[in-house]
Amino acid sequence: MIHYLAQALLPHFSALNVFTYHTVRAGGAALTGFFLCLLIGPRIIKELRRFEVGQHIKEEHVAALHALHKAKAGTPTMGGIMIILSTIFSLLLWSTLTNRLMWVALGVFILLGAVGFIDDLIKLKRKHNDGLSARAKFIGQVFTGALLGLYLVANPIATSPSTLSMSDIEDWNALRAGLEAGRDAKAPSPAKRLWERLPPEAFKSLAYNDMAYSSARSEVVRGLNNVLAQHTFYAAEYWPENALIAEAKGLLEMRPEKLEAPQLYRLNRLLLEAAFPAAIRPALSQLHTRVGVPGFKNLFVPLGVFYVFFVILIIVSVSNAVNITDGLDGLAVGASIISIFTYAAIAYVISRADWSEYLYLIYIPEASELFVFGGALLGTGLGFLWFNSHPAEVFMGDTGSLALGGAIATLAILTKQELLLPMVAGLFVIEAASVVLQVASYKLTGKRIFRMAPIHHHFELLGWSETKVTMRFWIIAFLFAMMSLGTLKLR
Repeated sequence: MIHYLAQALLPHFSALNVFTYHTVRAGGAALTGFFLCLLIGPRIIKELRRFEVGQHIKEEHVAALHALHKAKAGTPTMGGIMIILSTIFSLLLWSTLTNRLMWVALGVFILLGAVGFIDDLIKLKRKHNDGLSARAKFIGQVFTGALLGLYLVANPIATSPSTLSMSDIEDWNALRAGLEAGRDAKAPSPAKRLWERLPPEAFKSLAYNDMAYSSARSEVVRGLNNVLAQHTFYAAEYWPENALIAEAKGLLEMRPEKLEAPQLYRLNRLLLEAAFPAAIRPALSQLHTRVGVPGFKNLFVPLGVFYVFFVILIIVSVSNAVNITDGLDGLAVGASIISIFTYAAIAYVISRADWSEYLYLIYIPEASELFVFGGALLGTGLGFLWFNSHPAEVFMGDTGSLALGGAIATLAILTKQELLLPMVAGLFVIEAASVVLQVASYKLTGKRIFRMAPIHHHFELLGWSETKVTMRFWIIAFLFAMMSLGTLKLR
């Protein structure tokens, strides 16, 4: 809303231009989410108390742990409503509502929050800690993951692998020679068509005798990318049909003037590659169903239709891991804030052509609003932590933990940094792994590895105070986040 208001008033108040920057809007979303949580928090907590939406502590817990936590009985739960409502309002106020990736992330966030809400509601009615059955909750998570996976396969993320970077030019001399041949050509040819379409700045850069100058190369690449954005670049008389691959022919059948930006860039990139096969490296196709391997520049694992199952696995795993971690005051929401902030920073980097090229990351122009989405969640998470810090006045319940887990997973998927998740969300991996190891060990050997799982309870039973466990686990989450950001340069 503010973005559009600023645009409307910009001719009269030029200073409002700052509200069109996604960095400013992300900050505004964070502050709005935080203060809105502080504003509605007391009222929601009061209503939850009135409806007796309180936490029930299982007596079959380890006796020592039950003694530590029994004072929490009756503390209002389902507080994740605060996070969801504040995030929605903040995004409606600060985000550009035409960005589909923001809506995709928000949709998953709300859907998984709804699954958690139903689970918490059943617990309320039963006055017991058992809500939805494990199967029903799993079905809800799988359904959400399947919707996301199918949508992304049918509607690829605009990754712009078809835009050119300097690293895509394998032979600068061959490119220059080809362009100059196009200048002198009499008959129609791809090189001639490109020469007719290049902007004047590219002509000046081609005049340099030594194309080794990075400034000259950069200007030529900028000119070529300008051509890639043109709906009228293709003309049948310039490209013999037998020179085009099947993918290019398929895009041409859809008519270039009707293609959306990602498809248009892809078509024109294929035309360029056909014109200069010795100079321009072919771009990867079907990048939306490929998974990049951290630490490698151009190593992608093609999954094809199996990418849908991969998305489901991520959604189910991360949402459950955050849910498992939500056992101490402030632990899950604090660690979630750290992971969300990390992916928001990655979203900012990959939404910039210059930074993504420098770090050899996939350039995703649409990801700019994911930075605003992350900012909103950062603010609402901190606002909820105000009430959830020890001793907690409210718990987020499955409403909040599943929603936050879904947000982290979706940010990983939409930024195409899926395999970085185990490091970004390292603390959640440790928590989930401790449960898996505990169950496996007990079933196989009859012995337990930890005094109790998840592992945060193990340290409580070792004598650590709840606050100390939470703070130290936050430190671990922060270290994982810093290491994951550091790996972005290791290409």
